[in-house]
Amino acid sequence: MSWSKEQMVLRAAAEVRPGQIVNLGIGMPTEVANHIPTALEVTLHSENGLLGMGPFPFDEEVDPLLVNAGKQTVTALPGASTFDSALSFAMIRGGHVDLAVLGGLEVAANGDLANWTVPGKLITGMGGAMDLAAGARRLVVLQTHGAKDGKPKLVATLTLPLTALACVDRVITDLGVFDPAGDHFKCVERADGVTEEIIRASTGASVRF
Repeated sequence: MSWSKEQMVLRAAAEVRPGQIVNLGIGMPTEVANHIPTALEVTLHSENGLLGMGPFPFDEEVDPLLVNAGKQTVTALPGASTFDSALSFAMIRGGHVDLAVLGGLEVAANGDLANWTVPGKLITGMGGAMDLAAGARRLVVLQTHGAKDGKPKLVATLTLPLTALACVDRVITDLGVFDPAGDHFKCVERADGVTEEIIRASTGASVRF
């Protein structure tokens, strides 16, 4: 047993606190927006220059000029503002983003993050990953526990190119919720049906429960 992608997204949405400014990374993290209660009055930030991002549009609402950082069409809530990327990155680097939820390729036990490239693969660039990892007040990584080839993505030391050092506060995977703790990961929640033995066998670093 393990969490489905939808369950992982729901668990990530539970990390959001009232009134926060939140940036959601490309991929699975973007889906977190669909599960944030409106009562929390959260403001979504997109690093391409949008503060006050709304949900994905219905067909009749699509504006091809209004997109998020992943080039997906989005909506803007009443009171939203748009600006250039220089101002947007100044917000991130100035510590004005309370929470970032990013995808990951590897997370080390000391909180180091690799999430922007795999050697030999063609990419378009790092985007805002480095700035968000270093500048957000809290960073949650949403990723599968293992890669497609079975290799652990929670590791003792990164093997992939670095995004930022000691930046990850929490990792949510299909097996549970884990906090980097220096020389090990602390498992703070296990997915339904997942045993300690499964987690230890699937993790490339020491895990404490």
